[in-house]
Amino acid sequence: MLRVDGAIGPASAEYVVRALNDAAQRAVPLVVLQLDTPGGLDTAMRDIIKAILASPVPVACFVAPSGSRAASAGTYILYACHIAAMAPATTLGAATPVAIGLPTPSSPPSPASSAERAASGSSAAPADAMTAKRIGDAVAYIRGLALMRGRNAEWAERAVREAVSLPADEALAQHVVDVVVPDVAALLRAIDGRQVAMPGRTVVLRVAGSAFVAIEPNWRNRVLATIGSPDVALLLLMVGFYGLLFEFASPGMIAPGVIGAVCLLLGLFGLQMLPTNGVGLALVLLGLCFLGAEVFVPSHGVLGAGGAAALAFGAILLFDTEGSIGIGVSRGLVATLAALSLLFVVCVGTMAARARRRRVVSGSTTLIGTAGVVLEAEGDDGWAEVAGERWRVHGAAQLHRGDAVRVTGVRGLVLEVSNAA
Repeated sequence: MLRVDGAIGPASAEYVVRALNDAAQRAVPLVVLQLDTPGGLDTAMRDIIKAILASPVPVACFVAPSGSRAASAGTYILYACHIAAMAPATTLGAATPVAIGLPTPSSPPSPASSAERAASGSSAAPADAMTAKRIGDAVAYIRGLALMRGRNAEWAERAVREAVSLPADEALAQHVVDVVVPDVAALLRAIDGRQVAMPGRTVVLRVAGSAFVAIEPNWRNRVLATIGSPDVALLLLMVGFYGLLFEFASPGMIAPGVIGAVCLLLGLFGLQMLPTNGVGLALVLLGLCFLGAEVFVPSHGVLGAGGAAALAFGAILLFDTEGSIGIGVSRGLVATLAALSLLFVVCVGTMAARARRRRVVSGSTTLIGTAGVVLEAEGDDGWAEVAGERWRVHGAAQLHRGDAVRVTGVRGLVLEVSNAA
């Protein structure tokens, strides 16, 4: 018994492949894959399907519990399994592949052409060549799976081309799934005695009343699933950047640098597992660079505001945020990061303004206006005691020992003085 909840990603694929290999070694009679997913990555989906097709153990995909769905990538996985089952009040479909990034603009179809397509029963043409290739490949893939398992290939093509969906009862009536049952025990009773075509042989299922063993994701799968979450990957990237920024701004703190380096590498690993858009990633990195430059360059908030804007737009474009495949950064997190970045800029700007208004308390410039006494004099040059220290001085007029003087300027290591009177 396997359970896949949420978007299909690298962690899900590794979990299913590992579990199918384990089932083959145990020589169990059946694997039940309980599925509830909005979709996922094409590469991860294909890894799961290849493992199912190569499995020597029959696999039953069960869309459950009630209220679940097998959308997008989930539909392909269900079609690949030897047995397809759904619980009441579940759905599947909407299997149109979605490109990551900005949509390609296309002109809307005219009413006449729409009416002609409706009359002829044909669907709208793809917007461009890349869309045509993507949809054509997906149609061929799901039709091949449908023909292999003897399921409704025509509806499978519509699920890809038109993004249609079906509830459980209609899916059963249209021969998209094999059974509709409320739970796993009922599924085992319903499919008991069925013949399943396996590579080079036919298997008769004898599973009624069987006990099942749940195979849970191991620690590696759980860690990969956490790091591979778009929200977590972006947060790790942000924490890593700010940790290194604080370390560079205040060398020797060590802890921010160590934490920042680890988080940055984990964040980059998470992005590597996800369908990252190049433009979105470039905007995120540009925004972080602008925010870091605000600490060192007095730009009066221009760099900081630009960095916050670039970070927000980059986070929106970084992954698919339409929710069609379940991979995307939540808008709430984007708004929170932008607000925190602006707050960071305001705090840095406020501290810089206060520092500029504060009276200088160190350095040679603080001696200007300080009174002193001439200790030795030779014309308009000599030595004087100023602020408790012995300084070389040069006077505007001739100096005499014991004269009270006041510092009017600093030239290297020589103080310009004039008579205090």
